[in-house]
Amino acid sequence: MNMDQDIPNGTLRLIDGRERSFTDGYWIKTYPVPDDTLQTKRRLIEALTRRLFNHIEHGLNIPGHRLAEAKKAYEEEIDAGKKRVKGAMYAGAMFNRATDIFTRLVDLQSVGVEISSSNDLMRECGRCLQEALSLCRLVLHRSGEEGIDELWGEPFRAFSIPLEAFYDSRYVKMAQAMRGIDDVAEAMLRTFNTAMFPGIDAVIREFARVARIKVETLRTDPEIFDIWAEMVAAGERLANFRPILKNPDSVHEQRVASFGTQLICNGRDLIFHVTRARVSMPKSTKEFVDRCETYAATGIVTMMPIPLPG
Repeated sequence: MNMDQDIPNGTLRLIDGRERSFTDGYWIKTYPVPDDTLQTKRRLIEALTRRLFNHIEHGLNIPGHRLAEAKKAYEEEIDAGKKRVKGAMYAGAMFNRATDIFTRLVDLQSVGVEISSSNDLMRECGRCLQEALSLCRLVLHRSGEEGIDELWGEPFRAFSIPLEAFYDSRYVKMAQAMRGIDDVAEAMLRTFNTAMFPGIDAVIREFARVARIKVETLRTDPEIFDIWAEMVAAGERLANFRPILKNPDSVHEQRVASFGTQLICNGRDLIFHVTRARVSMPKSTKEFVDRCETYAATGIVTMMPIPLPG
């Protein structure tokens, strides 16, 4: 990092035969940018929308044809807790409506109908995406810990800016995700550098290393089979790490060890969340670091997250 601090973002370099782009301290694998056509944007928005629903809380993937129902349910709800959920469902319907419109526009273009950016349906598609984005504050990550605004805004960005600019912005988000992975790993290294967890530092470093590689690797890359298998195996080794108790009969030691293994699994899960979403989760990361500091000082874990059902 010290050697790279003066390198401008966007610098390209061949490293081990692979082109990489330097972004915020990380050399990230590059992929060719596809042609900027409506057909390409359609496939991208569909993929980003599927990815969004894969990472947010359950029950929000409302079909676009039910938009009016979703809006009515949201506007008429008076209970604050239910209104948040219904607003999130309305946002999901908005996203699907935008995808429906864009799909039809591409179908028309494929039979020779010229579609301009000023087309009424194009404007309606942009309005749906923008309104859905305005409701993203109501949506939580599937873990239940926080929202992921960066992921929520990607379909709108893919619609509204050139594809080359969109893909450039992804390097920034990937670098932020890699930094989040390293922040979680470093908190774990500081916390579990004790006689109770001998040798865990190598397991944590390996898991973080593979997670960073997964962040920069597209699912269409042939290497994904080896990379994902390696990451899952590394995560299992971390979750299965067993502490060494100096006095196995000590209730206090048993409790400290139990809290520690629980916290290690929380860190493993958080790194998985960040890696799969390929965006940072700053609120969850800060809360995890705080739990690590509390555990290091007291041997107790506080503020344990409660995962959503499903």
